[in-house]
Amino acid sequence: MSQWPVYTGRKEPHDGITDLPPPPPWRAFDGGPALRTPAGDGATTSPDRAHRARTYRATDEAVQLVNAALYLRRPLLVTGPPGSGKSSLVYAVARELRLGPVLRWNITSRSTLHDALYQYDPLSRLYAAGRAARDEAVRGRTHAQGAPVTSRAPDEAGVPADRAGVADHLRLGPLGTALLPYSRPRALLIDEIDKSDLDLPNDLLNILEEGQYEIPELLRVAKRTPRATLLTDGTDTPVTVEKGRVRCRAFPFVVLTSNGEREFPPAFLRRCVTLRLRQPRDEHLEEIVRAHLGEPDAYARGLITRFLERGAGGELATDQLLNAIYLTGAAGLDAASRDELAQQLMPYLSTATDTGRNAS
Repeated sequence: MSQWPVYTGRKEPHDGITDLPPPPPWRAFDGGPALRTPAGDGATTSPDRAHRARTYRATDEAVQLVNAALYLRRPLLVTGPPGSGKSSLVYAVARELRLGPVLRWNITSRSTLHDALYQYDPLSRLYAAGRAARDEAVRGRTHAQGAPVTSRAPDEAGVPADRAGVADHLRLGPLGTALLPYSRPRALLIDEIDKSDLDLPNDLLNILEEGQYEIPELLRVAKRTPRATLLTDGTDTPVTVEKGRVRCRAFPFVVLTSNGEREFPPAFLRRCVTLRLRQPRDEHLEEIVRAHLGEPDAYARGLITRFLERGAGGELATDQLLNAIYLTGAAGLDAASRDELAQQLMPYLSTATDTGRNAS
């Protein structure tokens, strides 16, 4: 029987993802054969991400909308100011639901959909083909009968050498890996989508809607080489792709983050579940400090109060407060020096009112 919520934002890692009900009929995928999800708690290769995954404290709204995205098999678009925990959310979900290491696509103005799906290096293949041709020529000259070998020897798959080896020069990207037919969802972070070229959100529409893509380089040799072994993003783990086509089985948990610096097309927004994060306040903020640094002492509580009061004058980020509490406690300074240092560590990211009010 299914349960709500699958992601709770509080529990230790569990297998509740297996309790998801079947997807809506319009979001059912049948890729195969099923692949085992890689082991890991979501951030095993990065200590800082592992810490963020363990200490992240989700709001009730975040818990509800994460579960909505999981149930509906839809991407989650997370917007909010810097430091509000947008990128940390996906690591926390991956850790709790045992979705394996998080795949990450950092967006720039030059990012393309092709690069996120797979990377192919035709030059390295050309050089490899040249080496193979030279080796074959040497074999021909030294043939026991003294006659050149005019036919190319087949490789292990029975494919002529001049047509083999495409997969050796191709690796799946983060999005391409996430859409493999894993038995449970992989977690994919598409970070700062608002930095992308204007066309990228529209380019993503079909891929995220259909849950599949093709690799033309493999399609061209599919008759001779129907199965190709490729490496996945971030690891040396090989997977098999048949006839150049990839289709997901469990739709990945896709989190797209945005700082709210641009508008997105309505067609794109319609296909996403949207979560708007705000800077934490009061008890929630204190809970975050406690999760990262332990029980706050009297001075730390005073900094929390000052941080909340200063927030009325401009935009601050939670990690500025965490930096101030950690450093003023670790540096061994006197009270006046600690206050001055804390002031310097919490500058405004943007100013909502006259900067003359900002002194505290």
